[in-house]
Amino acid sequence: MNIILQQVSIADSNSPYNGNKKDILITDGIITKIDDAITDESAQVFTSGNTFASPGWIDIFSHACDPGYEYRETIDSLAIAAAAGGFTQVFTLPDTSPVVDNKAQVEYVKQKSANTKINVHPLGAVSKKREGAALAEMYDMKQSGAVAFTDGLYPVQNAGLFLKALQYVKTFDGVIIQLPQDKSINASGLMNEGIVSTRMGLQGIPAIAEELLIARDIELLRYTQSTLHITGITTKKSVELIKAAKAEGLNISCSVTPYHLFFCDEDLKNYDTNLKVNPPLRSKGDMIALREAVLNGDIDCIASHHLPQDWDNKACEFEYAKPGMIGLQTAYSVVQTALPELSAEKIAALFSANAGKIFQLPAIIKEGEKASLTLFNRNEFVFTKEKNKSKSFNSPFFNVALKGTVVGVVSKGILTLNN
Repeated sequence: MNIILQQVSIADSNSPYNGNKKDILITDGIITKIDDAITDESAQVFTSGNTFASPGWIDIFSHACDPGYEYRETIDSLAIAAAAGGFTQVFTLPDTSPVVDNKAQVEYVKQKSANTKINVHPLGAVSKKREGAALAEMYDMKQSGAVAFTDGLYPVQNAGLFLKALQYVKTFDGVIIQLPQDKSINASGLMNEGIVSTRMGLQGIPAIAEELLIARDIELLRYTQSTLHITGITTKKSVELIKAAKAEGLNISCSVTPYHLFFCDEDLKNYDTNLKVNPPLRSKGDMIALREAVLNGDIDCIASHHLPQDWDNKACEFEYAKPGMIGLQTAYSVVQTALPELSAEKIAALFSANAGKIFQLPAIIKEGEKASLTLFNRNEFVFTKEKNKSKSFNSPFFNVALKGTVVGVVSKGILTLNN
């Protein structure tokens, strides 16, 4: 089927058409023509005067909960929610039951997602069963389709094992993703350690728990000269550590969640369990520093950290609530609201181009290239429970007016529009 996107503003710094309003003709999943005006009576036509088109967005850290926790999410429901949020590619965590730590589990995710409207890429575990004791079969997983490696929500604590992992993936140009948290430092904490936690009477997780692990991992990266991505950074010091490592020439990159740009620990005053996340919401000063780091390019990507939780794990006392929130459908709107000065081109870099470069998934809006596209605008968006495509509802953004709407995606030769 042919698809024509009429008069879309192209947001892609790598494209020769960047900044121009054009028609795009897509035939059998390939961009076949880009011109001022294209007609094809047999084509499916999308028309909008204020829509941007960028290379398809990539989310590098989402929990599909499948296999083992399908009551919270499935690969199918994750893919539907991701498409509604503008993502054409999603990396799924190995934090399932069983853990994605071998080629059979990678192949399960690949086969289960074969018929979804977007591309779902499994992340393989760094260690067997994510226990941090022995390396998993990373090479075999890579050959079977694992896009990168991480122990997900249980970051590798053993320095010796992490050193071996960095050395091992270097042999096949692999990338390790690490969530920065030293679990030996107050792992039972409930929120950021500071004045607000003291006032609320909640045990805190100090910023040093994050910064120490980042500092350690940078030292190991310097020793191995491998490739590392730190996801979910939350503090000003974390940004400074990674910025210095980049200046040194180390192959390191980082991402931030939308909610760490939008909220800080002061927003927890009502004990909203949907704001209990890990790493926790930090101080207002840290939140502002993260925003500045996004604007000046010190932070490479946006990662949703989409983590569905069932009702029982959120409708309880703050102390007993499980951390995490769903975030695929609101990721763009939250970032555009927190940072309204972000241009469409910068949005495209944060959500697509930078991740594509880091994880070797290049995309460009150019004739002859595969059509993986995200359509978006700056109109107001209100996320409601009726619009929610996830199987879970743990979001603090329901009925909040946000700035920025995802119109739809083109993926696998199909145009999927949001209602």
